[in-house]
Amino acid sequence: MARERKQYDDDDGRTIVDMNVEGMPWYDKSIRKVNKQKAKQELKEKIASGDALTTRETIRYTFYSILAALTVLGIVGGGCILFILFLLLIWR
Repeated sequence: MARERKQYDDDDGRTIVDMNVEGMPWYDKSIRKVNKQKAKQELKEKIASGDALTTRETIRYTFYSILAALTVLGIVGGGCILFILFLLLIWR
């Protein structure tokens, strides 16, 4: 059962402002899809030719992976420390 739209007395059905503005999430999704497919194709071509990543990209992605690992290590380590402190409080 679909909802019926509310009818207002002063509504004549005209659009005041077009909300299809560039930058909004719903703006022309077909262009984003085409751009994403084009980027995938370019990456496949780079991989096929043998030069997938530049040196700067390799350094950047290595740095990001190390940062992610340190974040996970910090969360797990902090959880262990809090657990040990909790156990010390219980045993007193």
